[in-house]
Amino acid sequence: MAEAERIIGTPDIPDAAGADPEQSDGENGAVAERGDAAARPRGKRRIAVLFGVAALAYALDLVSKMIVVAKLEHHEPIEIIGDWLKFEAIRNAGAAFGFGEAFTIIFTVIATIVIVVIARLARKLYSLPWAIALGLLLGGALGNLTDRIFRSPGVFEGAVVDFIAPKGFAVFNLADSAIVCGGILIVLLSFRGLDPDGTVHKD
Repeated sequence: MAEAERIIGTPDIPDAAGADPEQSDGENGAVAERGDAAARPRGKRRIAVLFGVAALAYALDLVSKMIVVAKLEHHEPIEIIGDWLKFEAIRNAGAAFGFGEAFTIIFTVIATIVIVVIARLARKLYSLPWAIALGLLLGGALGNLTDRIFRSPGVFEGAVVDFIAPKGFAVFNLADSAIVCGGILIVLLSFRGLDPDGTVHKD
């Protein structure tokens, strides 16, 4: 009997886990890795944080511009730190920091696209730092877009209210600051390999 089994051979039998013995170790490892990733808890989405940060940034920008228009426009600049920092009301038809004044409508369209993209990305958002960064971008974009729509000279061509005037630098507003801070944070998160869905990758 033993001699017959030696000549005929015994069939391959899958192990208890159902793994095919002919399957390569690499394939088995890939399957296990996908299973671990699927079982890993994702945590809570950070949509509330995103929109909370956006609402705060938008409210601060809106209130500051209302005060500037009511109290500072058509008046002398207010010195905060001598000549180094002043509050000076100006109307900016261009992009952030006064660039591209001839393309107001284009910047309006870009701001609208940014808002739509962030809103769509929120569905896959699980990272707290990304929620803060995108919230800053969203609040800043909404702040300046509000000026584009509702301020003179017309709808989608309105001039943005700027008032923070450092010495030797362009005049800007809180919305511009939120956009820049959000952009810097996104760059830092990208360098660290952190994705909006909370996963970390190493290139």
